[in-house]
Amino acid sequence: MAPPGPPSSSPADEPSEDPADGGAPRLHVVTGKGGTGKTTLAVALAVALADEGRRVLLCEVEGRQGLARLLGTAELPYEEVEVAEGAGGGQVVGLAVEPRAALLDYLDTFHGGVLGGRGRGGRASAVLDRAGAVDVIATVAPGLRDVLLIGKVYEAVLRTTTARGGSSATGTPVYDAVVLDAPPTGRITRFLGIGAELAQLAGGGPIAGRAASVAALLTSPRTAVHLVSLLEELPVTETAEAAAELRGAGLPLGAVVANRTLPGSSAPQAAPDDDVARALGQALGAAAGGDGLVAALVAQNRRRTAQVGEQERWRAELEALGRPVRSLPDLPGGVDLDGLYRLADHLVASPLLGSAR
Repeated sequence: MAPPGPPSSSPADEPSEDPADGGAPRLHVVTGKGGTGKTTLAVALAVALADEGRRVLLCEVEGRQGLARLLGTAELPYEEVEVAEGAGGGQVVGLAVEPRAALLDYLDTFHGGVLGGRGRGGRASAVLDRAGAVDVIATVAPGLRDVLLIGKVYEAVLRTTTARGGSSATGTPVYDAVVLDAPPTGRITRFLGIGAELAQLAGGGPIAGRAASVAALLTSPRTAVHLVSLLEELPVTETAEAAAELRGAGLPLGAVVANRTLPGSSAPQAAPDDDVARALGQALGAAAGGDGLVAALVAQNRRRTAQVGEQERWRAELEALGRPVRSLPDLPGGVDLDGLYRLADHLVASPLLGSAR
């Protein structure tokens, strides 16, 4: 049977916000400009889903071990290990997808019989590994590398339990959702679109079929690509450019997350005039520096009001992208484990797509 052809190049339907929609996304891809907090959002989203009682796979593909650092765990191996529990009884399972291991996995799964092996640990990977071919393939074919990385995520999304006497097609999903801490916005369209490109280049055979299947999932409503941004000029500009590229490639946009949002409103704040400020300073005690303290607090209030107003201007730019915009608060002390759970609470209260499924 011929492998499936590459998916249509027409734009995919963007994920529905209707919680009752049976086609709600199961794969949540998180991307953003470097430094905007995409890994933080990925972890917080996975915990939020687990808080709703779901079993969630949280993946990374860049070899940075950012998930482990945020969660305060040991480095994630190329195997699925539980890393957190949700308040609602769900679990977060972590996985660091490494290209060389993913290639060996692929060879054993699809080509073990050719070289005499069977199943995981079969001869295909062993023979090629000893010959040094694995490293050569991973080095000279970066497109194949990315397909293998995303292919492991694809397998996890579709994996089901198998009832006795039944098949995997009749089982239930192993994971209720998969969250991918993906490459940054500068690379995301190429990374997610490599399956369709490789399917066309390969022309046929198992690699083309695998690549086309991956591409079909990524361009379907089962996937949502969430963009995280700071409310500043450069991140907002890059977010808008990434949104246009993703739409042009037929990849479904999810929500846009405005990270590190300051509390308050940009409405004009009533600041005390000089006479009132002087009186307040005297009441606090001039000898104790009351005049200077009040002046400093007034100046700080004015700066914060200006910052909030600037953020709201950039938020309007994000809202113009036509997707839901969600806010995560600024955490002055930085993002520790307690901060992650606070962010997860925000995502439970305001899900990215109406329903966090």
